[in-house]
Amino acid sequence: MKQAAAVYRLLGDEARLRLLRVLSRQRLNVTELTGVLGLAQSGVSRHLGLLKDAGLVAEEKDAGFSYYRLAAPPGGGEDGRGVWPMLATLFDEGAGDPLVRADEARLQEVLRLRRENFDAHAGPDTRDARQLVPGRSWAAWSRALGLLIPKLSVADLGCGEGYLTIEAARWASHVVAVDRSAAVLARARALARRRRVSNVRWKRGELDRLPLPDAHVDVALRSQALHHAHDPARAVVEAARVTLPGGRVVVLDLRSHGEEWVRAKLGDRRLGFEDGELKRLLAAAGLSQVIVSVGARRTGDPFAVLIASGIKPVSS
Repeated sequence: MKQAAAVYRLLGDEARLRLLRVLSRQRLNVTELTGVLGLAQSGVSRHLGLLKDAGLVAEEKDAGFSYYRLAAPPGGGEDGRGVWPMLATLFDEGAGDPLVRADEARLQEVLRLRRENFDAHAGPDTRDARQLVPGRSWAAWSRALGLLIPKLSVADLGCGEGYLTIEAARWASHVVAVDRSAAVLARARALARRRRVSNVRWKRGELDRLPLPDAHVDVALRSQALHHAHDPARAVVEAARVTLPGGRVVVLDLRSHGEEWVRAKLGDRRLGFEDGELKRLLAAAGLSQVIVSVGARRTGDPFAVLIASGIKPVSS
């Protein structure tokens, strides 16, 4: 009775129930669980320790990583307890809860990143040899494609921590990176120093009031930044303003979705854009040959990425 009481006390915590639900979907490491649940790593580790001591969670090593999974699958009852069928029912009934949907969306993002990171999931004992393509890298592909274009001047508008900025700097003549957050720009500068990238100028400014002169760059990039803008239409107009005649504005952003949790968690002002809406924004900014296409989409993932581009006309 004492053992059963201890188990049910553990299950009286919302964070631990969320953790168990996520682990019923996929085995994960502490860093991944931290990203999915939005909790401090110390808290996730503490909850895992308690659940492991109670026999509800198991730890296993794989390719140098520690992963956690349920000690028995929901509904399996392998340890003789009735807790797993109860949890399986609870998880099924709560699938539509906003908090659960948010956890599921973040889980899908973590799994996407895992699939794109060869080192994280392709250990020496990987069973499916078809997944092993040594040297496969999206970063390498982007750098290779960069060699096919001339040295262009680029503005990365809403650069965040600078990952796209640094990739663009490898093939651009120079890059101007703009973000509203001084703290984020500081981290981006530090990353550039570690990567020994020197052809980037960092500027603080708002997306709809760019600290750049007219007709300044060949390419204006906005990657996952437009849905943070106070005025998306004005932000696209600003991107067009700083682009040279004959240059191109490129926007990568989320297709319209219903994940409300991103407003509080990530500061999103808009829940993405409809394809036609994004096309109209670029056309209204005076851009021609506007194209909108799907850049990334996966079944079951609430987030799809749209790519939109347009050319700034050359005055006759």
